[in-house]
Amino acid sequence: MPTLYQAYGLTISSEIDLPELPQLSGLAQPADLSITRDPTLTSAPTGDEWVQLSPYAWTTPTAFMLFVPDVAWFLIEGGRTIRVAPIGGIDMASVRVFLLGSAIGALLFQRGFLVLHGNAVDMGDACMLCLGVSGAGKSTLAAAFSARGYNVLADDVVAVNADGQALPGIPRIKIWRDAAERLALSTGSLDRIRPQMEKFNLPLPKTLVSAPRPVKWVFLLGKHEKPDFELTHLNGIARFGPLMANTYRRRFMEGMDLNADHLAQCGRFAGLVHMAQVRRPDAGFDIDGLVDLLLEDMSKVPVA
Repeated sequence: MPTLYQAYGLTISSEIDLPELPQLSGLAQPADLSITRDPTLTSAPTGDEWVQLSPYAWTTPTAFMLFVPDVAWFLIEGGRTIRVAPIGGIDMASVRVFLLGSAIGALLFQRGFLVLHGNAVDMGDACMLCLGVSGAGKSTLAAAFSARGYNVLADDVVAVNADGQALPGIPRIKIWRDAAERLALSTGSLDRIRPQMEKFNLPLPKTLVSAPRPVKWVFLLGKHEKPDFELTHLNGIARFGPLMANTYRRRFMEGMDLNADHLAQCGRFAGLVHMAQVRRPDAGFDIDGLVDLLLEDMSKVPVA
C-alpha cells in the first residue's frame, strides 16, 4: 500500500518510503502526486516529441525523463506522477537523493512554480531566501538560522507560487561534515544522504510550518578574497538576472518549453522582494557574523 506524505503544498501517495517527509493519515480525495515503482523503465524514450537535453535527460512539454547511472530511471509526467525504476541493488537513500531533488524539481516546474536553488527561512510573517551556487554556504547558513530558533521552510529546492510565497518543502538540511563541525553539530546520529558521501541529512521539525510564507528578502550568497563581508543592494532590472541564474536545474525548465512562463515569473517576483548580493571571505567562514549581518539588513526592510 502506498504511504501518504506532504511537501510543497502537495499531498503525495508514494510506493517508495520517504522518511524525510511528514506523513498524512488519510485523504478525502486523490493525492496531488503519485510516486510509483515501474520496472519497465529501462531505456531512453523514443518518439519525435522527445528532446535530448544531455546524455541522461530527455524532455517533452509535459514529460521529463532522467537516468542516473547505477541508481535509477525517473519519468515525471504532467505535474502529477513520478515513476521510478531503481537499478539493481542500489540503496534507496541514493534513489531518494535524486527523487527528492531533480525529479521533484522537474515536477514543480510542470506544476507552474518558480523553482529556485537555495534555502528558505521563516522569519515569522514572511521569509528569507538565500540563493547561490553549490559551495557558497547556503545550507550552512540555513543550519545556523535553525540553531538560532528560526524555522527552515525548504533546503536546496525552493518553490515559489504565483503570489510570491515560498512553499514548505522537505524538512531537512543537507549538510557536509565540515559544515556540521563548524556549527558544533555531531554527525554521529545523522543519516548520510548516500552511503559513500560525507554529506548528511539534518532533520528539522516536520510540523512547525505548514503554510506558504511571502518572500520579503532574497540574499545572493557568494565568496570573495577580501577580509570582510560585503553587502550590496540590488534594484530594478538588476534583480532579474540573479533569479534566472539561480533557477533550479534551469535546463530542465528550458527543455520543457517553459521559458516564457519562467521569464514572467522572474519579472513578477523581482518586483516583490528586497534583494542584496552578499559576499563572504573565502578564507574562513564567520557564520555567526553572517547571520547577524542578514538579520540587521532585514530589520531595515520590515514586513509591510
